[in-house]
Amino acid sequence: MNRSEAREIAVRLCFELSSRECDAKEVLNQFFDGEYYASLAGEDKLFEGLPQPNHREYIEELVLGIGEHAAELDGYVAKYARGWKFGRISRTALAVLKTAMYEIMYMPHIPNGTAINEAVEIAKKYDEPETVSFINGVLGSFVREELPE
Repeated sequence: MNRSEAREIAVRLCFELSSRECDAKEVLNQFFDGEYYASLAGEDKLFEGLPQPNHREYIEELVLGIGEHAAELDGYVAKYARGWKFGRISRTALAVLKTAMYEIMYMPHIPNGTAINEAVEIAKKYDEPETVSFINGVLGSFVREELPE
């Protein structure tokens, strides 16, 4: 597993957070349960092996951080989703945006460009081209306006 795959797992878990009535710790505990995780391998090669400890720590940091800062991240998405009503944004796109925004704001060792590029690549797997462009635009505006040099 590499960092990009770990990030994609974090996005999927962020999606789970938005669709279930439980906290981030509970989502992580259920997800990393040995039997449950093993059952996912048949669905997607992404889950063929457990993440290495450094990747698992990264996933957990993202998911716990996104859970803790969900309202703040939602606010930024709403602010920069110009021309889109918040309710119109798919849960997948929202999970991608929140993951990248968390990395940009709270993980300074990850370059902003990397967070944006990885978000766009993940979005290409799950969303329509219009949504991918939307994600790229939102993240670009977010970085330019919230983190000026």
